[in-house]
Amino acid sequence: MTAIVRETEGCGAEIANIAVPKATDAEINLIRDTVYNRGVAFLHDQHLTPEEQIAFAERIGPIVLNRYFPKTERYPQIAKVEKTEEQKTNIGGGWHTDHSYDQAPAMGSVLLAIETPPTGGDTQFANMYAAYEALSDGLKATLSGLKARHASEHIYGMEGVYGKTDQAHLAGHAENPWAVHPAVITHPGSGRKALYVNPAFTLGFEGWSREESAALLGYLYQHAIKPEFVHRFQWKPGSMAIWDNRATWHLAMNDYQGQRRLMHRITIAGGPLH
Repeated sequence: MTAIVRETEGCGAEIANIAVPKATDAEINLIRDTVYNRGVAFLHDQHLTPEEQIAFAERIGPIVLNRYFPKTERYPQIAKVEKTEEQKTNIGGGWHTDHSYDQAPAMGSVLLAIETPPTGGDTQFANMYAAYEALSDGLKATLSGLKARHASEHIYGMEGVYGKTDQAHLAGHAENPWAVHPAVITHPGSGRKALYVNPAFTLGFEGWSREESAALLGYLYQHAIKPEFVHRFQWKPGSMAIWDNRATWHLAMNDYQGQRRLMHRITIAGGPLH
């Protein structure tokens, strides 16, 4: 059967008729191109073994180990994104893009649903191509010369915000990188421009005061999550999302208290941003 790509409203595209373990080179290229151009590729009914998930991720790009998330017992390439029945705090519960604090940020992630609650636990994705393209020419010109500082210590460090929650194992780390990246990048795969700041890890613009940065960043953050730029993805066991950190934000919804949710995530290496 021929693979079918259906663009999803706001962000991403759903791909049907691909069995990931048996995917051809042409199908892998289709997935990669969809991720590059739509920001996220969504698939369902992918009930993979850990070995199959790792093999698939390696066909998308080189794997990089996440320094903060707990690993699965036998497979260090796979990080566990888990919330138990007893926990109140979830992982990734605010808008963000992963690894923007690294000098060479990760390209993206392959996230596979293992256990999902009966209702809730959706993930929202926001399209940073569309968010940038909808800005005025004047604001685009202002942003074109700006660089922003990104950091991880306030989230994952010794006094990081997770340390004050029941996901405290994510905080307390001594290695907390930071980086400076352009506020607008040109995506190396699509050639399109995308907004590259995010609420979780961006601290401010180089050469601007905290107050000046907060004013402009606050506007951009509200703009970037307008409904026309966002897609809300509903998971079920076997659902998979492959997203591109350079073109999207995401937010994991925390609306399933008392239920367990377990995802397996593999991070794909990226490179410097321009």
